Amino acid sequence: MIRAPRFWTNPPDRPGALARLLSPLGALYAGATARRVARAPDWRAPVPVICIGNLTAGGAGKTPVTIAVLERLAAMGVAAHAVTRGHGGTAGRGAAPHRVALSDDSALTGDEPQLLAAFAPVWVSADRAAGARAAVAAGAQAIVLDDGFQNPGLAKDLSILVIDAETGFGNGRAIPAGPLREHVSAGLARADAAVVLGAPAPAAVTLARWPEIARLPVLRGAVVPRAIGIDWRGLRAVAFAGIARPEKFFATLRGLGVDLVAAHGFADHAVFAPRVLRRLVAEADAAGATLLTTEKDAVRLPPAFRGRAMPVPVHVAWEEAGALPDLLTPLFAAR
Repeated sequence: MIRAPRFWTNPPDRPGALARLLSPLGALYAGATARRVARAPDWRAPVPVICIGNLTAGGAGKTPVTIAVLERLAAMGVAAHAVTRGHGGTAGRGAAPHRVALSDDSALTGDEPQLLAAFAPVWVSADRAAGARAAVAAGAQAIVLDDGFQNPGLAKDLSILVIDAETGFGNGRAIPAGPLREHVSAGLARADAAVVLGAPAPAAVTLARWPEIARLPVLRGAVVPRAIGIDWRGLRAVAFAGIARPEKFFATLRGLGVDLVAAHGFADHAVFAPRVLRRLVAEADAAGATLLTTEKDAVRLPPAFRGRAMPVPVHVAWEEAGALPDLLTPLFAAR
């Protein structure tokens, strides 16, 4: 996947000349999305379906929120299964959904399913309804969709939109003129709640810029490193990340007090060639530094390199501890 164009992050009142030029194509893209989501669902599951989605092309923080929902459901005693497309993998493209094993290669499943599989059973399926049927047949008491907000295949009981506080909805235009998968007004109208992830100051800017978000219940939080017993302060490190916004990862490391000798960003879901990895390892060794990466990147590394790069695990820290339980509990009250 290519890196998002810089002009996508421009403010809506200053979208840039290229965004204006591409806006007719964006209108066609948003129109196609609107027609697709207007279609009646293929199937309604006999268990609650919770969709974690966004309105932009990647990088909002859906997977950490999905993990947070899976952890909360487990704490509630609900046997939830995750269903996902498995971006970048070959599994699930045919008729039969694929149940993810921790031993699977990310080339088969994609990277996010490997992360989710540490918390719940995961099904990879381009056909979300087929994936949900397989999960229910295997005993799922709830389905959590990692992405799928714009996919009409499966009826949803709760749709949660994840919004990056730093970028919001970018320049407010649809792909390729901007980052949006659909118009903001249309997406918010179908959502049941919003999660705004990021520091208070940029979150306030995003909520002021897009006041219609406040019509929904808004949960606030931040993606932060999990406590794993490491004192990061002063640690010399070379970092690399192939995610939608690598600079978010590097900023997190600096915030922990890591002495970041070098930082290398790659395209989202990048496949790392061995020569690139050898260069990164050599750079870290020459600097007497630790090689750090994201959890999502770590699962895509060839086995020979996994011991050379330390993944930094993250989770969502909520501003209000009870906000997520309050959102989920009503789904199961009458069941």
